Amino acid sequence: MSDEQQKREERLTDEVVASFDSTPDPRLREIMQSLTRHLHAFVREVRLTDAEWQEAIGFLTETGHITDERRQEFILLSDVLGASMQTVTVNNEAYGSATEATVFGPFFVDGSPLVPQGGDISFGAAGQPCWVEGVVTDTSGNPVPDARIEVWEADDDGFYDVQYGDDRVAARGHLFSGSDGGYRFWALVPRPYPIPHDGPVGRLLAATGRSPLRASHLHFMVTAAGMRTLVTHIFVRGDELLSSDSVFGVRESLVKDFVPQPVGGVTPDGRDLGGREWSRVRFDIVLAPADA
Repeated sequence: MSDEQQKREERLTDEVVASFDSTPDPRLREIMQSLTRHLHAFVREVRLTDAEWQEAIGFLTETGHITDERRQEFILLSDVLGASMQTVTVNNEAYGSATEATVFGPFFVDGSPLVPQGGDISFGAAGQPCWVEGVVTDTSGNPVPDARIEVWEADDDGFYDVQYGDDRVAARGHLFSGSDGGYRFWALVPRPYPIPHDGPVGRLLAATGRSPLRASHLHFMVTAAGMRTLVTHIFVRGDELLSSDSVFGVRESLVKDFVPQPVGGVTPDGRDLGGREWSRVRFDIVLAPADA
């Protein structure tokens, strides 16, 4: 590249950055000027062609067209680029032994059913029963009573209840930790499933040789007075997708042993599973203070 060409490109970047100098909101000014610098640096680094620019505009246009009240393709794009997980990481700074956060996902629903301690969140969804138990504490090891624990997951066919298009409510619920911080409930052993891949994001994954599959996981959202809200998953140790989760949500600290139990064995609460296979897992939750 000639010196004159380099100067032209740098002058343009400086001109666009300066156009935001009078932005009244200082945070918006910071974001727009930084975005401009990085975007121009990308275009210059890869020497983006006119045809590639047109292709990118078409891709983003289609991403907007496929997005509706039930599907957010832009969030999906953020997920597969790791931007969602990086935002989670930035906004949940490491604090002592606090449990790591991960991506929220698109399938949380307000107003899930309340289940008692030892209750069953599956509500008839297909899958192998799994006993989930643990304790909620702060980073000093003190129990956190009355923490609201929201849980949700896909069924054995890889679908969340809201993906069926009817009014079913299944494989989701909430409960509260006891006075000792303990909690326990029945769920399903998580199974892998693909993110929606019939749109532009799916074609991007195919073109780059990446799988749309998510590692098997069970979602948690835990809230308690004076504590930072925790959004996380737990993952199944031994799942071959742990190293290639399509949205980069896996953290080693969140990989747990889902231990198979003998068929016909005594369950923790004496529940009769009718000869079905079942498993159990322990997940102790550590919450950071709200001002962490």
